[in-house]
Amino acid sequence: MMRKLLFPLLLSFAPLATGKAAVPSPWASEGTQMVLVIAPDWQTASGHLRTFERRKGQWHAAGIDFPVSIGKNGAGWGLGLHESPNDGPFKVEGDGKAPAGIFQIGMAFGQPASLTTGLGYQAMTADDWCIDVNASPLYNRIVSVRDVGPEAIAGSSEPMRRDIHSGDHLYNKGFVIAHNPENRPKGGSCIFAHLWRSPGAATAGCTAMTEPDMDRLLLWLNQAKNPVFVLLPDTEFQRFKTPWQLPDLSLNK
Repeated sequence: MMRKLLFPLLLSFAPLATGKAAVPSPWASEGTQMVLVIAPDWQTASGHLRTFERRKGQWHAAGIDFPVSIGKNGAGWGLGLHESPNDGPFKVEGDGKAPAGIFQIGMAFGQPASLTTGLGYQAMTADDWCIDVNASPLYNRIVSVRDVGPEAIAGSSEPMRRDIHSGDHLYNKGFVIAHNPENRPKGGSCIFAHLWRSPGAATAGCTAMTEPDMDRLLLWLNQAKNPVFVLLPDTEFQRFKTPWQLPDLSLNK
């Protein structure tokens, strides 16, 4: 039996079918925390992150506001809680794009034995990997080599202790963005919010930030409030802010 599988996560929100441009409940009625990232366009590898809390049916700014980096090739529609339009670029495995849309926020993870956060937390070890191999039955899951054996992680490029395997600090603190919750092959895998390599450095598809900003975000997030992560280019944010019940930025300056 596997010691831990972090994907799929917190299935109180079911993924919705593609093809329409409206998002009904459950996330719109149950989620009361939102992390919103807006990029200038589909191609830019950076954006701006803001946080919001819902009170009495309205989104209100929660006071966290900072720049982030995203996929080196910008963004493309991902698989999440939203219903993806039929137009625009789409996220696939290995394309260097961050998934755009609405996604549940899953567990926090990292190198420390514990973190101060309202999310569930899993300390990672040298044995933990996220599987990004399309043909693997464990695709888009975090697993332990001690449970699945070394053969199961063959070809994966995502050790969860990058400080040990890759010599960098990117995964020292972060949280799961539950993209592709049905683990569809080639749909895109192992999408996280994590620390950036250097100021503004683009990612392979995740959202990256400074460690102090990550600490503020982890402290604010609360899994009991069903937090969601929203990433959109500005044109798509303007297009869907009303039907998707997104915050009105003009009222939250």
